[in-house]
Amino acid sequence: MPTLLFSKIRINELKDIPQKRTQRRRIDILLSRKRQKKDIQCILAQKINDESFSTKINPEDNRGIQPTLETLLKDERCLAAFRAFLRSEFSEENIEFWLACRDYRNTISPADLFWKAAEIYQEFLHPQAQREINVDYHIHEKIKRSMKAPALCCFDEAVRHVYKLMENDSYSRFLRSDAYLGLRRKARTFW
Repeated sequence: MPTLLFSKIRINELKDIPQKRTQRRRIDILLSRKRQKKDIQCILAQKINDESFSTKINPEDNRGIQPTLETLLKDERCLAAFRAFLRSEFSEENIEFWLACRDYRNTISPADLFWKAAEIYQEFLHPQAQREINVDYHIHEKIKRSMKAPALCCFDEAVRHVYKLMENDSYSRFLRSDAYLGLRRKARTFW
């Protein structure tokens, strides 16, 4: 069954659809299904240039809606604040690993792929690494085996694991931290 995605819809427009209609007869109800479908499609297709639907994080937004970790990592200011927060908690290796793997995924040259994979492994996954990340033994062994011929996806499982760790642990603390609250205050003063 197809899924309907209601992103960027003005809910009040959906509520107004039934109010626009007058009282109908039974035959009108049966015939109006096509019209109802068309009304919803028009609203879905309507281009909304409203700033409230922007994809960037708006730290000055006071409605209490918190950005997701994914949107936070896309915004440079928020990413810098999140990195500083993790550094203050002595857990910046997670975000550094995530960023290194994001850079690794954008690598085109096979020669670059090999040395970048080796560099990431030595810095974050090797047992004597200074900034070793916390990953499952099975994930660690799988990556270790893939180091002979690294592919673009060799770190994907570890990246997902680290992302979940950040999302469930450090991210929620970050949203309550002075770093994030300061970022929101700074953004408000620029307006």
